[in-house]
Amino acid sequence: MLRTFHHGIRVDAIAWSPETRLNSLPPQIRFCTAAADGKLRLFTSDLQEKNEYKIFDGHSDYINDLVFAPKEGQVIASVGDDHTCRVWDLEGNQKAYFVLRSPGVSVCWHPEEAFKLMVAEKNGTIRFYDLTTQQAILSLESGQMPLMSADWCLKNTFRIGAVAGNDWLIWDIRSRYPQDKRPVHADRAKLFRWSRVNENLFATTGYPGKMSSQLLVHHSGHPQPILIGSAAVGSGLTWHRTLPLCAVGGDHKIFFWITEM
Repeated sequence: MLRTFHHGIRVDAIAWSPETRLNSLPPQIRFCTAAADGKLRLFTSDLQEKNEYKIFDGHSDYINDLVFAPKEGQVIASVGDDHTCRVWDLEGNQKAYFVLRSPGVSVCWHPEEAFKLMVAEKNGTIRFYDLTTQQAILSLESGQMPLMSADWCLKNTFRIGAVAGNDWLIWDIRSRYPQDKRPVHADRAKLFRWSRVNENLFATTGYPGKMSSQLLVHHSGHPQPILIGSAAVGSGLTWHRTLPLCAVGGDHKIFFWITEM
């Protein structure tokens, strides 16, 4: 255990800053949370005396996702049920503001596309915004609702994945409509995350059933999931940076699964 941070209110989403480092001195931990009160909280610690946090206020409803700019981490983007995407500096000043047509469910930034922001909406549309002109430049359509989660593939900037209804969907952004889709979760799909080491590997989770949430790991070359897992009261889904290892939060536990490449 490195440090415990007391948050005081339910956390709905969390994002890590690329400035976080433990392998050089002084160490720094920086992350941002979205809480049940519709506010962002930015935490910074050197694991010694310096422990700061700032509150960013602006959303008028639940915040569903947030992300740091991938290279320097000097700005944060967030999306919420108030039909907005907002871009903030680390002091909590709003730098950009996009009005959406439905609740924003996911926001992604790609290290190779630093001036573009991907925003997924519950109505099934995924839009890309140019942060310099603050204009929408591209949109993808899932053709189904509700779209609950989307992700931009780290290993291939042309690939976008999402879950909507019971299905996962994959786009090549040179085409507006999905190139592949498949039904996976009988109880509705909740989250989609690309592996960070393989452009054909991704994971999806279902909504919590009576007892547990289902996790499926897929390979785009295989018709069936290559790994099936479950977690009691599962929430969240993330992949390791260099290994084919994914994790889901559960009831006082974190569950890990490792798969083949």
